[in-house]
Amino acid sequence: MSETAGGILGQTGLAVTESYLVGQSEKIRKVFDLIERVSDSDSTVLIMGESGTGKELVARAIHERSPRRGKPFIPVNCGAIPEGLMEAEFFGHEKGAFTGAVEKREGRFELADGGTIFLDEISEMPPYLQVKLLRVIQEKAFERVGGMKTLTVDVRIVAATNRNLENEVREGRFREDLFYRLNVIPIEIPPLRERREDIPLLCEYFVERFSRKHNKPPVTLSRDVMEVFSEYSWPGNVRELENTIERLTVLKGGSVIVPYDLPRKMLSGKIPDVPGVEEEVNPINGIDLEFALREYEKRLILNALSICNNVKSRAARYLNINRTTLIQKMKRLGLE
Repeated sequence: MSETAGGILGQTGLAVTESYLVGQSEKIRKVFDLIERVSDSDSTVLIMGESGTGKELVARAIHERSPRRGKPFIPVNCGAIPEGLMEAEFFGHEKGAFTGAVEKREGRFELADGGTIFLDEISEMPPYLQVKLLRVIQEKAFERVGGMKTLTVDVRIVAATNRNLENEVREGRFREDLFYRLNVIPIEIPPLRERREDIPLLCEYFVERFSRKHNKPPVTLSRDVMEVFSEYSWPGNVRELENTIERLTVLKGGSVIVPYDLPRKMLSGKIPDVPGVEEEVNPINGIDLEFALREYEKRLILNALSICNNVKSRAARYLNINRTTLIQKMKRLGLE
């Protein structure tokens, strides 16, 4: 596979149009392997994983490696469509079928004919529509809302959920027969906290990507920032890491990023507020004083260098220390 824009080779990622599935951990490699093995088939796939793990990227990767790659890929977020409009969105409607239906409209399944339809948040689909979806899976047939003619389509169905559908079945919120129809080939995407060894590769990719997107010099993530990233739980998964790197690129492009630059929720009480801020912080688990002082010293040095256009002698004078002392501190703090 060719090299990605982020400099990451094919063995660590799968190219998906403008986005990439990136990683080299054992768990994500298993996902890559499943994608390659199921793509050539027409079997229904159920992708499971927490929000932000990249379920739509996996669905697109399956489509783009399948014989349907030249046909439409139609994503549908079942949780984002009002229940009263859901049937018409999926199956279309005839003119006059309901108030506001001023013309005939094709639904998502018709638009996906020949290609793949991706049903995200499938657990949010109401029961009455689950029955109709079951028929589409079994017979590839349906009627538009307000229509009498039976339409047939050739679509591959890929569904995704961040819930445990077996629990949903037990609780009576999801049809058991539909679950088994969807769960032909299950793919489970691990959360980022279970594949921490992939964080450096993901950071490298996102830094390159957002540097190009925003036409900003790339940020440099300090060793301590990478340590914070490796310890953080990432409840928003890869999407949260992606958003973090984009924010840092926009606000700090070209800078060395230190922990003080990160959202405070990531710091877990390691660092107090910057001196001079009136708000007093009393973390439950206490403060890592040595770490905090080192980070504050870094910030002062970086700020002085920025003010003095990176001229070390001027920055040293600004900080009221010798130039040699400044250079020694920069070496010790990894700021060269």
